[in-house]
Amino acid sequence: MTPERIEKLTRVLARRQQDITVVLENVSDPHNISAVMRTCDAVGVQNIYILNTKIPRHKKWGAKSSSSASKWLTVHQFENADECFSSLRSHFSTILTTHLSSDAVSLHQLDLTKSIALVFGNEHSGVSDEIRALSDGNFIIPQVGIIRSLNISVACAVSLYEAFRQKNLAGHYNRLEMDGGGKKELLKEWKLKDEE
Repeated sequence: MTPERIEKLTRVLARRQQDITVVLENVSDPHNISAVMRTCDAVGVQNIYILNTKIPRHKKWGAKSSSSASKWLTVHQFENADECFSSLRSHFSTILTTHLSSDAVSLHQLDLTKSIALVFGNEHSGVSDEIRALSDGNFIIPQVGIIRSLNISVACAVSLYEAFRQKNLAGHYNRLEMDGGGKKELLKEWKLKDEE
């Protein structure tokens, strides 16, 4: 591995954000998951949670739509909602779902500089009642069209870029996010994956 490549991996790793994550509940299309992974990598989200309580565990993602982004992310897969939320609660202060409801807050009113997990649901049925009950509230992406929903990968991208905007303004991409040990371990993993 060239010194330039090591420098690039180190630079990208320094901007990884540990206080925001995405949770995908029963998202069935691997291409949607891969597109979300690509966005996560683009804005520096390191951890992504895949929760499959109603569909089989995913074995692979759509390589074309992810451009191999999955190998640079830490993917947590769960089949049990309580176990997933226990893990989320140990790392994030707030968990919000995307759901059209009377109490939903606009994406632009959220403070995405704080520790937060954003939950996106199945392509057809959205976030389940069970997961909404386990979460702290709902948010919506403001829209003015007739159709009041976006493709899951688009909804996730819009939300994460709003987080990117807020975090960038707050200087989060200029500070060291990960502890030294965690950073070293991840860099070691990335170097091995880069050689595959």
